[in-house]
Amino acid sequence: MEHRARVIHHRYRQRMDPEQVAIALEEVTAHLPNGGERRPGQEAMARAVAEVIDGLGGKNHLAVQAGTGTGKTLAYLIPALLAKRRTIIATATKALQDQLANNDLPFLAEHLSEHLDEPVSFAILKGRSNYVCLQRLAEVAEANIQQTLDGLAEQADDEQLAAIADWATETDTGDRAELSFEPNGSTWSAVTVGSHECPGRNRCPAGDGCFAELARDRAAEAQVIVTNLHLYGIDVATDGAILPPHDLAILDEAHAAEDILAAAVGAEVFGGRFRSLRRIASGVLSRSTELDNLADLADRFDDSLVEHLGKRLTPAEDPVVGPLLELADTRLEALQSALRAVPADAATEARARAQRALLATGSLLGAIRSFRAPDDGFVAWVEGPRNRPVLCMSPVVIAGILEEKLFNKERPIVLTSATLPPNLVGRLGLPEGEHRIEDVGSPFDFERQTLLYCAAHLPDPREPGYRDAVHDELERLILAAGGRTLALFTSWSALDAAHAHLVDRLPYAVLHQNDLPKPALIEAFAADEASCLFGTRGLWQGIDVPGPALSLVTIDRIPFPRPDDPLLSARREQVGEGSFAEIDIPIAATDLAQASGRLIRTATDIGVIAVLDRRLAKSHSYRRQLLAALPPMPRTDDPDEVERFLRNLFEG
Repeated sequence: MEHRARVIHHRYRQRMDPEQVAIALEEVTAHLPNGGERRPGQEAMARAVAEVIDGLGGKNHLAVQAGTGTGKTLAYLIPALLAKRRTIIATATKALQDQLANNDLPFLAEHLSEHLDEPVSFAILKGRSNYVCLQRLAEVAEANIQQTLDGLAEQADDEQLAAIADWATETDTGDRAELSFEPNGSTWSAVTVGSHECPGRNRCPAGDGCFAELARDRAAEAQVIVTNLHLYGIDVATDGAILPPHDLAILDEAHAAEDILAAAVGAEVFGGRFRSLRRIASGVLSRSTELDNLADLADRFDDSLVEHLGKRLTPAEDPVVGPLLELADTRLEALQSALRAVPADAATEARARAQRALLATGSLLGAIRSFRAPDDGFVAWVEGPRNRPVLCMSPVVIAGILEEKLFNKERPIVLTSATLPPNLVGRLGLPEGEHRIEDVGSPFDFERQTLLYCAAHLPDPREPGYRDAVHDELERLILAAGGRTLALFTSWSALDAAHAHLVDRLPYAVLHQNDLPKPALIEAFAADEASCLFGTRGLWQGIDVPGPALSLVTIDRIPFPRPDDPLLSARREQVGEGSFAEIDIPIAATDLAQASGRLIRTATDIGVIAVLDRRLAKSHSYRRQLLAALPPMPRTDDPDEVERFLRNLFEG
């Protein structure tokens, strides 16, 4: 498969013609619902992508900010397809992956065909745990027949297991996203495997029909592969071991790339990993000391890590965590020996389980040893809820790793987002002199379509009485808008307090982020024009509700990152003096712009962005940097003016 993939890889190369790209873009967009409305920013971006693909001007890489409504997916897809480059598109959200796979790529397959010698081919590639495992289904079924406990299936829902088994006989992809229901975590864990425990096609009894391997096969044959930034980061860290060879990489939603790529090359250890390994190994070993030791380690990690929640630490030097890591190393080695002792003539299922358990043990042992002897430049900390503390490790600075493993390749890299932090190039390590930066703007008339309101009369967010004042201000604004509000909060506690205070005071449906799964939540919000949706960070991006159903976006506070965030604290120390300007302000500006981008989705939308934090109007040290990240909008801090604006919209 590797040889075949590389043959296809070279077959796709072709010289670019920016003029041909512009012509194709004009012809293709004529088939869009807007009737081919010309978008200069889209054309400028398409030309820039084409030029970078062809190496014009000596620039190998491109960072392009394409504001809401630009149509950036077509702007990078059309030149990539015309150049016949094997292309990886990595996104931060499933919503964009679905848009690419279900809308943009099928649209181009239909309307770009006359410019291509071959049909457009594309594939979606996800991590293994997104696909149902046929071998696991067979093992679960056998355990049920023999009435024996299966290490993973004993906590699964029987009805959901039966439904998944039926679906597995009909699905072509085995992708969890195609299920008609959402299985609970225990059930899905029983019927899938991660990359750290899968022995691969050639060593698995069900390997010939493996859905994850079939997805890799489709990706190896496709010209365009859509994946996620985390998987792409693992591929970069492993020097191309995960994804097919490719000529071009496009990192969409690149504003999130630094943190996601850093996490991908890091490590995690938590009690749940030992419990999961115990369940896997119990299918091979029964009533063994090794299994009891895993359960003991799980409890010990939970107890020892919870004391460090939200803090940095040096694991090997900690008087409790250090010895625990050493003990885990010893016990995992003993487990490996026990698993290797499974007879070679054991039943096929037993050998498959033993192989899977060995891989999972090796993966966890590798993580343990990375914490015992971390690489230079890595920082460790503990995060998560008290009932599931997680020991994490990431590089403080990802730039050096990416410069060595990503940007020094021959292939061009395109970074794009509606909002790119001004210091993104340096944070990601794009080589000096080898990249170009573009801002193609947005086609929307923000001067006419929007009003930016800062509630400067409210107390400072750090003062007593702020939260009550925010609730009163929200009620006033929402009533003036006739509902139709997306209210965004920087913390769950602020979200819960506002929702509890206003849900019975407002004459509209007030949805809470936890009421429904995200797609159903957005659908319910869009369907009821007068409804309101209250949410936190999960709704700051990926919400696309055009029309009057979303006429007001409120943001409770400037979204500065937590001052005690362990990873950011390490980055601040690395920067030294000026770290607030280098770290905190760009993050806040990008998040504020992302949240504001929920309002205007079409050329006919109109509404208000209301920031309920007086510092946006009063701070002389950073307000200009925050405002510079936002579109050029009329501004006001007059409560009466914004209320008149909203009421005119509603009454009109």
